[in-house]
Amino acid sequence: MEHDGILVVISGFAGAGKGTIVKGLLKDYDNYALSVSMTTRQPRPGEVNGEAYFFVSREEFEKTIEEGGLIEHAQYVDNYYGTPKAYVEEKLKAGMDVILEIELQGALQIKKLYPEALLLFVTPPSAAILKQRLTDRGTETAEVIKRRMDRAAEESQMMDKYDHIIVNDKIEDCVAYTHSVIQSAHSAPARLKKLTDSLRRDLKEMSEQG
Repeated sequence: MEHDGILVVISGFAGAGKGTIVKGLLKDYDNYALSVSMTTRQPRPGEVNGEAYFFVSREEFEKTIEEGGLIEHAQYVDNYYGTPKAYVEEKLKAGMDVILEIELQGALQIKKLYPEALLLFVTPPSAAILKQRLTDRGTETAEVIKRRMDRAAEESQMMDKYDHIIVNDKIEDCVAYTHSVIQSAHSAPARLKKLTDSLRRDLKEMSEQG
């Protein structure tokens, strides 16, 4: 049965494993497309334009905002980040499930514009495990880890705004579970409106014909 794709928004605490889950979905299944965000920040070593991000000037970004070319956008530390609309809508119409890995602020913007978007929040099994994962990275100072944990405490207050909580314990199991959650969402009545409308119409005609 043909259907439009689902806009899947994945958020979560820093260190929860969002990026690893997204990579697993793209690697293990062929029905996902990853939305590439637009940003005004400078590329980091190894980042390729159009893959990691679309890197643009501040003027170009603001022009895109004015033209309504972004689904959502936000500003972090003097840089803009946003989700280009054309790419996302093209993939959805082609039946692909489009993944956006974005922060909570952008996720809630998207839910207002696309009420049928599926919002998933990724978390480790406990706060202690989250802190341990951040520490085990070995790339961040104690001060940065403290800031990330403080931010997580704030973000935790908004978890109930999401459709599903994804507990990332064992990554292989988590990827498979996330895939099953997304695929089961295709059977929600709101996403099968063409089918349900057609069934109602045909059944009514049959009933009237006796």
